[in-house]
Amino acid sequence: MDFKNNVQIKNRKARFEYELLDKYTAGIVLGGTEIKAIRLGKASIAEAFCEFKDNELWIINMTIQEYSHATHFNHAPKAARKLLLQRRELKKLYKDVTNSGNTIIPLVMFINDRGLAKIQISLAKGKKLYDKRETIKNRDNKKRMDQIKKTYNA
Repeated sequence: MDFKNNVQIKNRKARFEYELLDKYTAGIVLGGTEIKAIRLGKASIAEAFCEFKDNELWIINMTIQEYSHATHFNHAPKAARKLLLQRRELKKLYKDVTNSGNTIIPLVMFINDRGLAKIQISLAKGKKLYDKRETIKNRDNKKRMDQIKKTYNA
């Protein structure tokens, strides 16, 4: 089978709201209709976050809309879903989250070349308001510099 499905569902607010420390790629435990809905791009990770329950990492508040061609065996859209990571990665994340007060947020959900749904998560630290203002200021300055370069090159 050739999986050329370029599904990339992004959490665009993550880089603005948080300072990203470490990135990991995790698998997701999904049911039959959930993967079909993801392949159609009917998912959102904008409000999602990760937390530990019984030494397992779960993604909470991720929305996967119901699959339109399914019968009464359809999935629940906002169910908690288990993430698959190696044991040493889970231990490191658990230690970082409990000791330093960081959080784990999803960045991108994608389908890999084997057709499996993966999610890129990041250990993150919340930004303060002044950091967010600085990010906006830097983005505006970069936009102005690009405009000036464009006028001089034209």
